[in-house]
Amino acid sequence: MSWETVIGLEVHMQLKTASKMFCACSTAFGDPPNTNVCPVCLGLPGALPVVNGHALALAARAALALGCTVRERSIFARKNYFYPDLPKGYQISQFDQPLATDGVVAFESAERGQVEVHIQRLHVEEDAGKSLHDRIPGRTAVDLNRAGVPLAEIVSGPDLRSPAEARAWLTTLRQILLYTGASDCSMEQGSLRVDANLSVRRTGATALGTKTEVKNMNSFANVERALEAEHARQVAMLEGGTAVRQVTLLFDAATGSVHPMRSKEESHDYRYFPEPDLPPLVLGTQWIETQRAALPELPGARRQRLELEHGISAYHAGVVSGERELADYYEALVAAGVEGRVAANWVTGDVMTAWNETGGFPVTAARLAELIGMERDGTLSLQAAKRVFAELRTDHAAPAAVARRLGVIQVKDESALSVWVTEVLASHPDEVARYRGGETRLMGFFVGQVMKRSQGKADPKGVQPLLQERLK
Repeated sequence: MSWETVIGLEVHMQLKTASKMFCACSTAFGDPPNTNVCPVCLGLPGALPVVNGHALALAARAALALGCTVRERSIFARKNYFYPDLPKGYQISQFDQPLATDGVVAFESAERGQVEVHIQRLHVEEDAGKSLHDRIPGRTAVDLNRAGVPLAEIVSGPDLRSPAEARAWLTTLRQILLYTGASDCSMEQGSLRVDANLSVRRTGATALGTKTEVKNMNSFANVERALEAEHARQVAMLEGGTAVRQVTLLFDAATGSVHPMRSKEESHDYRYFPEPDLPPLVLGTQWIETQRAALPELPGARRQRLELEHGISAYHAGVVSGERELADYYEALVAAGVEGRVAANWVTGDVMTAWNETGGFPVTAARLAELIGMERDGTLSLQAAKRVFAELRTDHAAPAAVARRLGVIQVKDESALSVWVTEVLASHPDEVARYRGGETRLMGFFVGQVMKRSQGKADPKGVQPLLQERLK
């Protein structure tokens, strides 16, 4: 019999605030160690936490975008455990009464088509500090700058059935979260972290197997690799007659393997109890609806609208709507008069390349629209327009000025075109004879040779009639 994989994910998202969850310390990434700390986030006696209202608003917007119900009353709790980077000896989190519950995020699975993944809960909490094992030889250092940074933890149901599905769902989830503006979702900077729970069971079984938790994955690709490794480990254990134990594992990206870190904790191990320094969090219906009204059009809805309104393919609509900034740029291009499919080709090609390389748009939509207009009216060939676009990334002159400087404006003058046509036909007598003998497909060859001889300056629309006349 074969084995079925069952996966649930816990996603920790840093909320995009300037200050921490319960104090005014900065959340800036990369500052010198232990400089963004105060008595509150260090847990010093007498220091009391105060809830960051903006963090709550961002968490609520993320929850609503994920289809969750935001609860009007939730409770902060102390999650007790002892670790060097947790200065208070507990983490302020939420337990049995979280901020939001019961959401759904659908995604396209290569194996099963459209799949809905249940969001069991979204709760807010503070982050711990960070243990550094590579700063001092033979020692572990602790940086508490992250202690108190606001997080939203998103817990999915056990609805995923393969490592590839986990990666695909995380991609969809990240798109939604980025659209809300709740987080920058940077795994490189630690503002998005994923813990994965995996178990296996015989195909057709309904009871869940013993789950393990995999940590230390710094990319969605590594989430997939880690889960593949853990699936193989569990299957090998079960087929060898060994029971799977409930443990927490670390993923080693260098070797592609997982190894146990500690036995996996249950909720009772953390001795949760209500946070005595914070009253229940009470949110009115009007406040919740205000957060709902602040949501932008989400990627799924935007993808469908772009496809319908602008007549672009499902593929192009998916790529363009994948990032909010990219979709905004596309719509600005269309608003500037560029036909939808032409705009999609540019955005998913040269524009996206520039965006990936620079993290921005070095050529504004208005300047690109002007350039595309030059290609549309025959002033530039498409190849020349792409060459001008590359120059516009660093040259802030008008597209027409850059095209003149590069000498790529198309020549429409018939006398100049005639000279190039004459030279090409004289250089290829055999091909001329073959064309006149019936091989009319050679017309493309002649046009290409004229373009080559003119260094791309000849207007192809003017070249072909001249060739047809001369080749009669």
